[in-house]
Amino acid sequence: MSMKKPTNPYFVLAAAIAAPGAGHVALGLPQRGLGFAFFSLLLALFSWHTTGPEISFIGRSAGGLFVWALSITDAYRAARIRYETHRFASRERSIHAS
Repeated sequence: MSMKKPTNPYFVLAAAIAAPGAGHVALGLPQRGLGFAFFSLLLALFSWHTTGPEISFIGRSAGGLFVWALSITDAYRAARIRYETHRFASRERSIHAS
């Protein structure tokens, strides 16, 4: 019985860096990814409208950038756990098959 190899964690990391929620979508968790994308946009808009024009772009979008940063670490962590679990299970199967 063969298990499908999980998505490479580095690919998930690259997708997560490219756009909020994209890493989760690449991992097969589209609802979680869309949740992160939605809240990134929502908090970016909120912080943009609650700060003054004298604040930098980064400062004005800080809420959304914070959620985006959380989504990057969350997607990579989930991908790494899946990858290592699969690797360990494959190694165990090969040991017991011998």
